Formats: sequence, structure tokens, C-alpha cells
Amino acid sequence: MAERLPQYIDGAFVQSTTTEWLPVRNPATQEILCEVPVATDEEMAQAVASAKAAFASWKEVAVPERSRLMLRYQALLKERHDEIATVLAQETGKTFEDAKGDVWRGIEVVEQAANIAPLLMGETVENVARRIDSYSLRQPLGVFGGITPFNFPAMIPLWMFPMAIACGNTFILKPSERDPMTPNLLAKLFEEAGAPKGVLQVIHGTAKQVNFLCDHPDIKGVSFVGSVPVGQHVYRRAAENLKRVQCMAGAKNHMVIMPDAPKDQVISNIIGASCGAAGQRCMAISVAVFVGEAAEWIPEVRDAMAALKPGAWDDPEAAYGPVITPQARDRIHGLIQRGVDAGATLLLDGSDCTVPGFPDGNWIGPTLFSDVTPEMDIYKEEIFGPVLCAMTVDTLDDAIRLINENPYGNGTSIFTSSGGAARKYQHEIDVGQVGINVPIPVPLPFFSFTGWGGSFYGDQHAYGKDAPRFYTEIKTITARWFDDTPVTGGPNMSIALK
Repeated sequence: MAERLPQYIDGAFVQSTTTEWLPVRNPATQEILCEVPVATDEEMAQAVASAKAAFASWKEVAVPERSRLMLRYQALLKERHDEIATVLAQETGKTFEDAKGDVWRGIEVVEQAANIAPLLMGETVENVARRIDSYSLRQPLGVFGGITPFNFPAMIPLWMFPMAIACGNTFILKPSERDPMTPNLLAKLFEEAGAPKGVLQVIHGTAKQVNFLCDHPDIKGVSFVGSVPVGQHVYRRAAENLKRVQCMAGAKNHMVIMPDAPKDQVISNIIGASCGAAGQRCMAISVAVFVGEAAEWIPEVRDAMAALKPGAWDDPEAAYGPVITPQARDRIHGLIQRGVDAGATLLLDGSDCTVPGFPDGNWIGPTLFSDVTPEMDIYKEEIFGPVLCAMTVDTLDDAIRLINENPYGNGTSIFTSSGGAARKYQHEIDVGQVGINVPIPVPLPFFSFTGWGGSFYGDQHAYGKDAPRFYTEIKTITARWFDDTPVTGGPNMSIALK
């Protein structure tokens, strides 16, 4: 019988009393790595009660001490970096190098959480009226919930709970049921770093647990990363319950290639950005827009993609691993066929990909379409696989128009040697994150992750300066201190300060 994964509730790893357990499989072999519980109503209620009780004392902990907890945590994450990456690679199918990158990008956010004090500073104005001063404070709200996807089981939880907890809140994490071992390990290390009992809870489950976080009156806000349909559902449901919500959802990211760009750099970057992690990144490049004569490079892109070989996580020759589930693989197969049926030209077909020694893996080979139009499903839908759509336009203006008409606005990039073209692109494009000769412009955590349009629902973005704005509330104080000066002129009957 497979190991049954515990939940982290009220400062302890405890076995669930549920009767519903889900298998967690290695995507390359279908081996069951463990079973994950679907939390019961009682367990979820216990998690909220514990987090609420912990908030009463945690919010009073000095900000420098919260920062020191994050310093200890980031040091421990670095020390155990490869151990976390190994667990992550086995349950996601990522290559070991890619898994290490997943962990490291999360560590960067913990480093930012360790520097939380400047981000919590308020503002002060002296003498807003005679001998009256005003100042503002940022204070935590209480219990927050986080819902994270399968594709980054280290990075995205670390986007959420360290910043929320450093701000003085407590946090309940509901990670993906596809790869819950990594989030459990993150919680274990947080405990080892000295996190007080109850500041972090980890519950497992599926849609019911997501709805619980959206509905419970003691949860003040919800942070979500995942697909568009679920993101829209979480946004609407949590907002209807008068919660703060930030939902980072789907994408259709475009790379624009100008004829003056360095061809070798373009080909190298577009392949890594479209096929890395088997295309299972919300910032993956899934559409390449070739401007003018740059379209002549498409055959060379095809040849370079054809050389990529997927493989198991510990294969140093593997370019990327399997997709997460057989269902995800079959969905990608269906979209590839729909692209063919719609009239796109299939230059490279990865549908029949096999990897020696791993006959049961969820393999998709590199796939390239040309002659793609905006009406096709392969353009409109987020494929979430190693599938690249090549489109051609005559001018940069045509490329900008095409991208701005797309409903998503997560990330985009332009490859060019022209500063004028780059400046025009960054100014006119309606996308939240723009790379100039950088294919995947995920910002470092002192900036915020700023998707636009149908890629984001909410008011404040993840990490950077937006995170403390999301996880705190502003309190403004207007103060006057009396001395022995006698009162003159009678009572002030106006609302104006005097």
C-alpha cells in the first residue's frame, strides 16, 4: 500500500480521517508515489480555527522577528535545495535542472519576505492642521488562503505564504492534488525554521476544499494561480463572499521576432521558452510572431525543435519531461488534431512520442504549427504542452495589433536589435510583463508579477510591493496632543480641522 500523505494542521503533521484518497503518480512511469487525502469538513474547520487563534499572537510579533524567521527559512531552503528539487522532479516529471529552477525562484521571494519591514512602512505628514499630525500604518488582516497549481509546486506556494506571514497574517495552503509532496516538504522546513504553531496550515483536496477557502467567513482573502475557468470561479465566489482576491489565470504568450534580431539567439530562446517544462508554464511562449523576412527562419526553428528529446527527471540528456497526467496528454493530442483539421500546417508532430524504457509516460514531442490564424482553437486555447504556433505578419504594427486583440495579457517578448522598435513595443503592447530579448520575463520579486486582461482577476498582484498591499490594510491616524494653552473662540462646529 502506498504511503498516505499527512496534512499540516495546528502545528503538526497528522493523518486524515477521510475515506477519500487520491493517487499521486510519477508522470514518467505511472508509479504511485503516495496517496493524498481529501480533507474532511472537520479538518478544514480545525485548520481555520488554529490559524485564527495563531493570528492573535503572531500579529503582535515584532516585524524584525518575522523577518528573522524568513532569513532562517531561506537559509534552510538553500541548504536542502537539491532534496526539494528531487521530490519535485519525481512528482511533476520536470528535469532535475528545471526542478532546481522552480525551487530557486521560490527562494528569491522568501528573501524578499525577509526584507518585509520597508514594504510595511506607512506615511507621515506633520501639521496637516495647526498642531495636528497624520500618519498611516499597514496592519495584517487575519487568515488568508492560497490555492496553487501543479506546474510550480515550490515556487508558487513560496510566492504566497512567506509574504502573507511576514506581513503578520496566518495562512492556509491548498496545493494541487497532483504534486502535494513538495508543498508538504516546504511546510516541514518552515516548521524547522522556527515557525510558530498555527501560522501555516496545509490542507489537501480538490474543488470542495477550494470552495471552502472561498466561503469561510474567517478567511479574509484568497490567492489563486491556475487555469482560467477555475480562476474565474474562485474570483467570483470569493468576491461574492466579500473577500480580497488575487487570481492569476491562463495565458497565450507571444514572442515577436523582428528581421534584425540575432537569428541564433532567437532560435535558442524560442525553443527553450516554448518546450521547457513540457510547455507547462503560464509564461511559456506558445505563439511566435515572425515579422517580414524573419519568417524565413521557421524551417530552422523546426529543425532545432526536432532535436529536442524528452525524458525522465534524472536523465541528464533530457530536454524536458512528460506532461502531468494522461488526461493532459490526451487533451494536447486533441488540440493538435483540431489544428490540422482547421487547416494549420503541422511542420513537426510530437503526438506519437515515445521514450525508451518509459512506455507508460505522458510524453508529447516538440510540435510546431505554421499557417495559424486567430480563429483556430490552437491559437485561442492555452495548450499547456510543448506546442508552438508560428504566425507571420508584415509589420511590427500588425504584430502589436494581433497581440492586443488576444484576450490574455500575461507575458510577451520581442527580439530585435532596434531600440526604437523595442521602445514602441513596450509602450503600445497591452500585456503586463514584457521581455526585450528576454523570452520569459518573469520579474524578480522586488517587482510584482503583473499579468493583465484575462490572465488576472483582482486588484493587487503577487509579490513585490503589491503583496503587502494585498495582505495588509491601511489605518490612518490623525493626532493632536493638548498642552496648557487655553481654549479660545468656542467649540469647533465645522468638520474642517483647525
